[in-house]
Amino acid sequence: MPGERIAIFGSHGQLGVELTAEFRKRGYEVTGFDRARVDITDAGRVEECLAQCDPAIVLNAAAYNQVDVAEKEPETAYMVNGLAVRNMAIACRQVDAKLVHFSTDYVFDGAAGRAYNEDDPTHPLGAYAVSKLAGELYARAYLDHVLVVRTSGVYGPGGLDTARGNFVELMLRLAASAQPIRVVEDHVASPTFAPALASRTADLVERGAGGIVHIGGGTPISWFDWAVKIFDAAGLNPPLKPTNEREFRTAARRPKYSALSNAKLHSLGIEPMPSLDQAIRFYLEARSLRASPIGA
Repeated sequence: MPGERIAIFGSHGQLGVELTAEFRKRGYEVTGFDRARVDITDAGRVEECLAQCDPAIVLNAAAYNQVDVAEKEPETAYMVNGLAVRNMAIACRQVDAKLVHFSTDYVFDGAAGRAYNEDDPTHPLGAYAVSKLAGELYARAYLDHVLVVRTSGVYGPGGLDTARGNFVELMLRLAASAQPIRVVEDHVASPTFAPALASRTADLVERGAGGIVHIGGGTPISWFDWAVKIFDAAGLNPPLKPTNEREFRTAARRPKYSALSNAKLHSLGIEPMPSLDQAIRFYLEARSLRASPIGA
């Protein structure tokens, strides 16, 4: 309920900043923890932080998300995405707080060829995906009432302040270079606008939702077609060419069709996600405001 205390891990990240803004707007007392303030792989430190702020709800938006690098350092990915969630779950149990944990479409192998629902069997394809599934399992093993939100291809204005940015920023940066851009056309996801993800998460929390809920962008789309939409919305026409998994090899295997179905979200009475065209327009408008000089 508004007025309750909320703790957010990963509060300075692309999703964390939107969660912080959304819950504060709704009247919650929010305490944010970023990587500089707390090492979530340190169980004692996590326990100490939650004991001090005594939240009713804990949201974990912190993650190791370097998919390809994780193949070289799987232990690090597992510590952050798996064991750190165990730390949070145990600490939540000690202060009687509800945990909301964010996971990924990459827990699926993409072989179904359709949007995944919450009951579909998981089959992670690489170190990153395994570590994220481990986080889900730890959260549900240690807590009776936990909300796991799976999402896909998150992008939001907060990406302007993060080292790795997001897919939209990558495309805009490549367009500025005037070099040929090649994007895979045989991998499909459901890109998700971070502010909309944050608001739907808050709606789920206020309804007392638990278990696993998918919040994807709402429309399955290939990364190539998503790039086309981005450039159209930005009024750009760079030399964009399609490629495929066979031509564009990466260290990590990725699911070819990992779009998420929002059917359960809708069944809970939550407002549908904005269309991809609306979302990219909202993103570019917010980006423009962030880039404008103060007083302009």
